[in-house]
Amino acid sequence: MEEKQEAFLRLYEPVHERFERFCRARVYGEMDFRDLMNDSLLVAYEKFDSLRSKEAFLSFLFSICVRVLGNYHQKKRENRIPEGSTHLQIRDRQTDPQTHADIHYLYEALGQLPAEQRECVILFDISGFSIREITVIQNASESAVKQRLKRGREKLMDILTYESSFKTAVNHG
Repeated sequence: MEEKQEAFLRLYEPVHERFERFCRARVYGEMDFRDLMNDSLLVAYEKFDSLRSKEAFLSFLFSICVRVLGNYHQKKRENRIPEGSTHLQIRDRQTDPQTHADIHYLYEALGQLPAEQRECVILFDISGFSIREITVIQNASESAVKQRLKRGREKLMDILTYESSFKTAVNHG
C-alpha cells in the first residue's frame, strides 16, 4: 500500500502544475477546479495498477479528469452554477493585472466553445500535448483532433475579436 502511494506521488509531483492548469482551464466558471482535481486523483489512485506506462501518466490523469467532468455534468445538469457567477473566479496574485484580465477573457472565451474543441485547445495550446497524445485522451482520430483544434482556434479568435471590438465600440460610442 505504501509502495503504491510513493510510486503514485513520484509520478504526480512533476506533472502537478500541468494537471492543475488543465483542470483550471477546463472547468473555468463551472465548478471549483480543486474538486475536479481531487475527484480525478482519487480515481487515478484507485486505478493506478492499470497504468501501462509511466510515460503516459499525465495522459492517464487527463483521461480520468475528462470522464469525471462528464459524470459531473450528467449528474448536475439541473444544478449548474448560474451564468455570470463570480464566486469561483481564480485569483492569481503572481500575475500583473493585464495578464490576469487576459487570462480571464481567454478562459471565458474557452467556456463558449463546444466541449471537444475546448478540451482539444486546452490540451494542445495550454497543456502542451501533441496531436497524437490528444487522440488517445479524446479517443478520436488524428484528423478529428486536428479539425477540432482548427475549428476551436477559429471560433476562439472570433469570440475574442468580437468581444474586443464590441468593448472598444461601447467605450468610444
